[in-house]
Amino acid sequence: MKLIASLTSPFARKVRIVASEKHIEYDLVVEAPWETNTEVPKFNPLGKVPVWVQEDGKSLFDSRVIVEYLDGISPVNHLLPREVRPRIAVKRWEALADGVSDAAALVFVERKRPVAQQSPEWIERQLEKVRLGLLAMNADLGDHEWCVNGNFSLADIAVGCTLGYLDFRFAGEIDWRRHNASLAELYDRLIQRPSFKETTPGMIPGSKGEPGDSPANRHCRVDGRDEPSVFRGPNIGFSGQHPKP
Repeated sequence: MKLIASLTSPFARKVRIVASEKHIEYDLVVEAPWETNTEVPKFNPLGKVPVWVQEDGKSLFDSRVIVEYLDGISPVNHLLPREVRPRIAVKRWEALADGVSDAAALVFVERKRPVAQQSPEWIERQLEKVRLGLLAMNADLGDHEWCVNGNFSLADIAVGCTLGYLDFRFAGEIDWRRHNASLAELYDRLIQRPSFKETTPGMIPGSKGEPGDSPANRHCRVDGRDEPSVFRGPNIGFSGQHPKP
């Protein structure tokens, strides 16, 4: 099995973390869907990553579909509850966290356009989504250790990937910790997990600071090769819903 992804996308990171927590082995192929020579459309007609290619060659796309599939094929460390009510609670958290990531990524992409073509009003609208989404998650978390029913789950993974993306792309601009102390405490716990440490945005698996024989990387090979030349483009990619440069 293989995962076609970007090393900077919070959605691809979510899939990588779930695969690590579930002890699922796969090859990682880093792609740049915006490049003219991209092979992503061969696996996803929408031209987006992440894409999970199964052993029979069939592909799954949209990070929410992929992580639910991964949780179902491995009995290790269930990340989605089996009961309907708590399961929906986890998916609600995931939807909110993904929505914040979407809005933040759209701001990043918009700012790559020529200044004269940018829409300040549209950017502010997206940043307001980020602000309100963070406040809502912080209020819902309160003084709980984990997002749902006191157990580590996909909800926590999704939130952690969103917060990590904000630190990666908006450090010095979005000070999300200032008004979201509960989220900050959760994030401090999450980044101690090997699956989070070894999927730091932009980090090449097995590079300096990320041992190749670490717990998370035991389940991941970069395209089955040892050379960085595996990369078909720069670290530019699409999330499950929106482009992530």
